[in-house]
Amino acid sequence: MDKHALGSMTFNPTNGGCVAGSTNTWTNAAAITPCIAGKYGVTMAIQSAQSVTPTTDANTGVAFPAIMPNTTAAVVFGVNAAGTLVAVQGVAIPTETGVTTTVGAFIDAPQFPAIPDNFCPCAYTIVRVAPSGTSGFTLGTTQWAASSMSCTTFQNIAVLPARPQIA
Repeated sequence: MDKHALGSMTFNPTNGGCVAGSTNTWTNAAAITPCIAGKYGVTMAIQSAQSVTPTTDANTGVAFPAIMPNTTAAVVFGVNAAGTLVAVQGVAIPTETGVTTTVGAFIDAPQFPAIPDNFCPCAYTIVRVAPSGTSGFTLGTTQWAASSMSCTTFQNIAVLPARPQIA
């Protein structure tokens, strides 16, 4: 084992019990202490269902682009060293064409976005949008259970896996 490589590990040592809150909010049932490049950051306290989901991408600093009809994208949630909830969104890729409010099947699994250096992943979800979701899904604005949208159950993670789980 390369002992030097361990010092650069970024991981979440706690299962935060992260879930979609009501409407477009966030919940984590346990506090999350990020470990970023081998150093513990500030603990993010338990967030209730009234906690605001991030509205800007931690990679770009601008508002998330809408995930449009007949596309899918991965969204990764994390905690930065300051103990703040942050998120990044992957590139939207096509799905099979859905029917009205029913999302289309996956053609390929969406890819995870680039992860910033000051970011410890703790959960992710996969968003798909049906044809009738004409304005698309915008993280932090659109409700998780909105008609014509499908957001998978949040996957709580210790490290970002090689690819998202789509089944």
